[in-house]
Amino acid sequence: MVMKKVEIEAKLKEIVSKHSCLLIDIVFRGDNNNRIIEVFIDNSEGITTNLCADISREMNKIIEDEELITSKYRLDVSSPGVDRPLKFIDQFQKHINRNFEVEYNFKDEKKKLTGKLLKVENGFLYFDVKGNETALKYEDILNAKVKISF
Repeated sequence: MVMKKVEIEAKLKEIVSKHSCLLIDIVFRGDNNNRIIEVFIDNSEGITTNLCADISREMNKIIEDEELITSKYRLDVSSPGVDRPLKFIDQFQKHINRNFEVEYNFKDEKKKLTGKLLKVENGFLYFDVKGNETALKYEDILNAKVKISF
C-alpha cells in the first residue's frame, strides 16, 4: 500500500485555503487495508456540511487522480467540534462572549483560568474572570477550550 502523506497534507492545505478555511488538524488512522483520514477545518462563519462535502470531493479526486493512496481509504472532513482545544488565534474571534477554560504559562509556571472571552486584539486574548479583565498573550496559551453551557 502506498500513502503519500506529505503530498496529501500539502494538497489538503491548498484546498482548505481555497475555501477560506483554516486547516486545524489531519489525523491518519487505520491500517494498510483500511486507511482513515480525518480532516478538521474551521473558519469565522462556521463550517457547513456542504462545505465539508465540497472539500472532501475535491480531495478525493486529487487522491485518486494522483494515486496518493493506492488502497481502500475513507476521508472524513468536519469541524473540530467544541470538545477540541482551539489551536490558532483566528479560531477565537467567533467565540467572543463564550466561556473558556484556559491553561497558560506565567513566568515559567502553568496556570489556569476560567472566564468569558471579551475580545481578541493585537495577539492578546481578553477574558472576564470574576468581573476582572485579564489579558493573555496568545503565545502563552497552552490549551484553550470553550466551556459548554446548557
